[in-house]
Amino acid sequence: MLKRRPWDGYVPEGEQETYRLAGLGHAGGVGKRPALLVIDVQYRSVGDRPQPIREAIRQFPTSCGEAGWKAVEPIAVLIEQFRRNGWPVIYSYVAPKLAYDRDRFAAKVPAVMDIPAHGYDFVREVAPLPSDICVPKKHASAFFGTPLATYLIGLGIDSLVLAGCTTSGCIRASAIDACSLNFKILIPEEAVFDRSPTSHAVNLFDLSSKYADVMPTQDMRKLLDGLPT
Repeated sequence: MLKRRPWDGYVPEGEQETYRLAGLGHAGGVGKRPALLVIDVQYRSVGDRPQPIREAIRQFPTSCGEAGWKAVEPIAVLIEQFRRNGWPVIYSYVAPKLAYDRDRFAAKVPAVMDIPAHGYDFVREVAPLPSDICVPKKHASAFFGTPLATYLIGLGIDSLVLAGCTTSGCIRASAIDACSLNFKILIPEEAVFDRSPTSHAVNLFDLSSKYADVMPTQDMRKLLDGLPT
């Protein structure tokens, strides 16, 4: 019996079969030197406590609500594994918007300009340590306009595990850029989240088909345990 995937029930089986017939979705594998990239796990993305999304967005319009809080524990488990093994943990996070940051994205989503200052704080359970690398960003991709690629090359990284949000936005944009830069990409299913279950599922399917290896967090942890520390 095939293992149920996050996109089952969202992407019709006929479309999944078409992708398989086209040869999409093969495993990309993992290299020998991974890094964990934690994207936008800030209170602006989850709210200050678990709430249904329509309640959470009253506090922060950018919040993903309960879906974000469900991902916090799997992200924390991955962070602990990476730190224990001496692998880099990198935080890409939304920098506060300034008056002159009113770009096209801000015009499309004006609510991003009005987040209270404490919304930019990291969620305490998964906050960085002084030894971790923090990379502020202004756009969806963790690579666009940042020194992230330079850090990864300097550290000899060949594989990136992506965690955080949103699956359809910053995770997707960062995965595509990372793939274009020839990094192997892994996405733990439970450690990424989105405000829309449909967008989350469909984008995981598309990322798994073209850019990344998407798998349960437990399976990924076992895979990583086989690497040299």
